[in-house]
Amino acid sequence: MTRAVVLLSGGLDSATALAIARARGDECHTISFDYGQRHRSELAAARRVSVSLRAVAHREMRVSLDAFGGSALTDKSIAVPEHGGAGIPVTYVPARNTVFLSLGLALAEVVDADRIVIGVNFVDYSGYPDCRPEYIAAFQAVARLATRRGVEGGTLAIEAPLISMSKADIIRRGRDLGIDYSLTVSCYQADDEGQACGRCDSCRLRREGFAAAGVPDPTRYR
Repeated sequence: MTRAVVLLSGGLDSATALAIARARGDECHTISFDYGQRHRSELAAARRVSVSLRAVAHREMRVSLDAFGGSALTDKSIAVPEHGGAGIPVTYVPARNTVFLSLGLALAEVVDADRIVIGVNFVDYSGYPDCRPEYIAAFQAVARLATRRGVEGGTLAIEAPLISMSKADIIRRGRDLGIDYSLTVSCYQADDEGQACGRCDSCRLRREGFAAAGVPDPTRYR
C-alpha cells in the first residue's frame, strides 16, 4: 500500500485532496497546523474530516507564524477584506505553504511516505504565490535533494491533485467521493462554532463553487 502525508487544513480543498488519496488506496497520515490563525474551528474541522475519511493517524502541530504577523489571517489588527482585488491579498500568509510542506517532508521521512498531498488550487487562485504549479515543481526539487529517500535514489512525490481544477469541479469530485462538506470550514473569520461569515473572499469562492457545481451548499453561515 502506498503511504501519503496529507496536509489538512479543515477546508473544502484539502478535504477533497484527502478523499482522492484515500480513494486510490493510500494509507493517509494527516497533519494540520495551529499557526496562530484567527480561529481554531478549522482545526476541529480537520480532526472531523480526518476521522470521516479514515486516515490512519492525525497530527496537529503548533507553528507560531503569528509571531511575524504580516497577514490578515495572523494579525488581528489587519482587517480581513470582503472584496477581491488585484495583486497578492492581505490574507496571504508569508511562507506558509513552504513551512507546512517542509514539516510534511519531515513527517514523510519518519513514516516512510511515498508522497505528500496538498490541496492548493491555481484556477480559483486568490493571488497566493505558493499555490502555483511552478511552486509545487520547485518544492519537488527540494524533496529530491533534501531527503534520505531522494539521495538514496527513491522518490517522494509532491502532489497537488486539485491544482488545475475549478472550485465547481473540486466540489463535484468530492461529491462523487462521498465527502460530507458540512464537516469542513473554509471561512477566514469563522466563529468558534465554525459558522462562516459569508463575506470574505474564501466564503465567496466556496459559495460560487457550490452554485456552479449545482450542489446544495451545506455551509453554516452566521
